[in-house]
Amino acid sequence: MLNSLLTRPSTKTPAKSPDFDFLMGIWSVRHRYLLKRLADCREWIEFDGCCAARNILNGFGNMDEADINLPGSPYRGMSLRTWDSDAAKWSIYWLDSRRPGRITPPVKGGFAKGIGTFYGDDEYERRAIRVRFVWSRITPTTARWDQSFSLDAGASWETNWIMDFTRM
Repeated sequence: MLNSLLTRPSTKTPAKSPDFDFLMGIWSVRHRYLLKRLADCREWIEFDGCCAARNILNGFGNMDEADINLPGSPYRGMSLRTWDSDAAKWSIYWLDSRRPGRITPPVKGGFAKGIGTFYGDDEYERRAIRVRFVWSRITPTTARWDQSFSLDAGASWETNWIMDFTRM
């Protein structure tokens, strides 16, 4: 029984993913933010911010920190991304200065044909939601991220935040 509890670490070297290499560096960000979420709102606000991203965990993860200059309520936010080489999937977590002790449940997924799509479950205003992140329009100097929520398990989506990145 003791032998089954004492297992040796795998000697197999896990494979890293270059999926988020495009994001490493410093960016200016143009935000387009839906004023009210899941309320049939059509009013968007726009504002600027910046973001700095870097690799962590010897390339098996990365993080970014951003200034979110939301009019009337600016804050700092951070994405933490970890790569599971066995599942070939990313997990993305969000933290921000409005609730510094809370890490959101992850969205998980990956890239296909230059588009990154990630899904997870969370809640918004005490309602269960499905969350979707999409990375697209990726070039050496630009990228787009958008976030959408669904109240019907992904049958329909409301995009509520779009971030257009320009490398500084």
